Amino acid sequence: MLSFDFSVLKNRAPKVSVFLILFISLHCLSLITDRVSAQTSPVFACDATKNPQVASFGFCDASLGTDARVADLVGRLTLQEKIIFLVNGAGSVSRLGIPKYEWWSEALHGVSNVGPGTKFTGLVPGATSFPQVITTAASFNTSLFVAIGRVVSTEARAMYNVGLAGLTYWSPNINIFRDPRWGRGQETPGEDPLLSSKYGSSYVKGLQQTDGGDPSRLKVAACCKHYTAYDLDNWKGVDRYHFNAVVTQQDMDDTFQPPFKSCVVDGNVASVMCSYNQVNGKPTCADPDLLAGVIRGQWKLNGYIFVSRTIYICCMQCFCLPCLWGWCRYIVSDCDSVDVFYNNQHYTKTPEEAAAKAILAGLDLNCGTFLGQHTEAAVKAGLLNESAIDKAISNNFATLMRLGFFDGDPSKQPYGKLGPKDVCTPEHQELAREAARQGIVLLKNKAGSLPLSPTMIKTLAVIGPNANVTKTMIGNYEGIPCKYTTPLQGLTTSVATTYVPGCTNVACGTAQVDDAKKAAASADATVLVMGIDQSLERESFDRVDLLLPGQQPLLVTEVAKAAKGPVILVIMSGGGFDISFAKNDPKVTSILWVGYPGEAGGAAIADVIFGYYNPSGRLPMTWYPQSYVDKVPMTNMNMRPNPLNGYPGRTYRFYTGETIYTFGDGLSYTTFSHKLAKAPTLVSIPLEEDHVCRSSECKSVETAEQSCKNLAFDVHLRVQNRGRYDGSHTVFLFSSPPSVHNSPRKHLLGFEKVSLTAKSETLVRFKVDVCKDLSVVDELGSRKVALGQHVLHVGSLKHSLTVGT
Repeated sequence: MLSFDFSVLKNRAPKVSVFLILFISLHCLSLITDRVSAQTSPVFACDATKNPQVASFGFCDASLGTDARVADLVGRLTLQEKIIFLVNGAGSVSRLGIPKYEWWSEALHGVSNVGPGTKFTGLVPGATSFPQVITTAASFNTSLFVAIGRVVSTEARAMYNVGLAGLTYWSPNINIFRDPRWGRGQETPGEDPLLSSKYGSSYVKGLQQTDGGDPSRLKVAACCKHYTAYDLDNWKGVDRYHFNAVVTQQDMDDTFQPPFKSCVVDGNVASVMCSYNQVNGKPTCADPDLLAGVIRGQWKLNGYIFVSRTIYICCMQCFCLPCLWGWCRYIVSDCDSVDVFYNNQHYTKTPEEAAAKAILAGLDLNCGTFLGQHTEAAVKAGLLNESAIDKAISNNFATLMRLGFFDGDPSKQPYGKLGPKDVCTPEHQELAREAARQGIVLLKNKAGSLPLSPTMIKTLAVIGPNANVTKTMIGNYEGIPCKYTTPLQGLTTSVATTYVPGCTNVACGTAQVDDAKKAAASADATVLVMGIDQSLERESFDRVDLLLPGQQPLLVTEVAKAAKGPVILVIMSGGGFDISFAKNDPKVTSILWVGYPGEAGGAAIADVIFGYYNPSGRLPMTWYPQSYVDKVPMTNMNMRPNPLNGYPGRTYRFYTGETIYTFGDGLSYTTFSHKLAKAPTLVSIPLEEDHVCRSSECKSVETAEQSCKNLAFDVHLRVQNRGRYDGSHTVFLFSSPPSVHNSPRKHLLGFEKVSLTAKSETLVRFKVDVCKDLSVVDELGSRKVALGQHVLHVGSLKHSLTVGT
């Protein structure tokens, strides 16, 4: 910042003083103008006002197809210029009117400034901060997932238009929350493959889809990460940079891969990010089977089919359009993961070999600088052909073209009028509050202790290390929120409160038990806001136990003993806990899990506690007892139990031990019932005349296209709200398949969120695809339909059906 000591002007001639003051004022104005213009100018290519020559370039001609434009652009670049487009901090080519572009921006649950591509200033000081993903997932509301994505992309575009953000966002995180100790489980939609798939594809659609619905265009570009079997950060000295995830093909195809497949196939995501870890001895970012084979081959994340300008012209002349492809998508590495598999994992002997392996495996973009430093040497050493680089950067360029980056002035394009006025709008902030309300899970409510009556309750004791927090509520990969409403602030809007922290922090080395007991003894009701924060679960830091830290259990128990009214325990966290002490304590009348509820979390908590909102959230992950982590190392990737060594398995689908709470648990202030209205008792799979199962007994049959075509049935359920409160309810349709191929104990086929007024009912319909929904993955990774008795579950309702041939 420029400063000037005006005392030097003292006793100087007036003309000199005036001249200097004028000079300094103009200089300051120039600096301010430069700074403002830097903030208010988006980065884009093909700016004909600055460089009229670009108007003659084919890649700047928006009337051409993406394929033609990319081919034109790549054909104009030298090898050295091509390489600068392989890294996130992409360089500029001034002779072609291409500026620098930063690929790395984040939007996990709101526009974030974690990546270098986005920043907040006085022009846009913050963005809407939605609940952390694990909380939003607890809503089981796919329309909410889409709605949040739309708001985030609108705010991202608004910030891009004033030079504060990019167009490419490396979100969402759709890894399976396999182990409750994982520090990044908070970023994910939970432990279930179907929920994770629905969340990922829905959020991606919200981010990417344009208002006009043109699939060749993108509002912003999303990225599903971290591919794959990535769910350990740093546990007892084992870190993600060195971890080799040993995964069976059955677990890979049954658990870890489905969310990524859905993201690509159903969500049409613009990008997939490979992870740091190895899978079965190979770094994911150097594994051609995982990248080129599965993502591009099996799932058809069709990369750009690069053609030279000569071939392109030939194709256009003979209308040979099948050689061109317009919906191109890219694969990006996690940050420095190419460097990691060379320097940390020692997977290759030379950096040139590492660069070549990554690109040849199917990697298009390196978050980091490794490919920028070593790719040219790899080409000169004969390890890599320039054509492979052409393919990679073609995918990157095509993505930017779908975003309009090469279409000239963004203000003249769709979304060009968005700006600071479109960030943190009242509507966006209300959606953040609604998302938090929908994600709050009521786990215990003794004798209808909740909701509290704001007229009957005159005083409220609010106690706990998370009772008056701000940043804790938004979790990690966060931005700067529009504003915060803490739990204490939210509760204080309804009733007079007495606040006692109880602990100086969540570690709670020494609890302030006496002060807390005194407050609880004199209040009509007590709310204890406990749990953890990023100091105890975060990226690069996994938990080692499932207990509330320090003296938190002591504080809860002693306060509950002293309280004269209802005691509500609120847990703020990403992962679950063994809170059996509170679950079994009759003095703890209610328990709420709120995850990390976002900027409006305090208001949402108060809405639920005082009955302004009927809770409808359901747990997206199992809560295990402490004994679980004593038996199960995080490094064991097996999902299925092993009776021979006492390994209990993982997640509700396979776990055989006791739980504190399980996937799907959650209560309401009202009561819902289910009645089966329609479902078959027998399903037959048509087989070819010479099929082996016609002459011998089979336990399962392959999901062949000819036998699976149009093989589906309907399940209709009457759902009734039998209580006196209006409320929303998630209807889960589970299936327990026959015991073949180590099949899951049960798995989720579908879910539907409905809203019902008191004493009303509705009909919920599920379409069950036999080969998709009633199939299991066998030991070799093949998907097969299990023959025999399947049991459908909806709450306490069960229905048996037989699948035969």
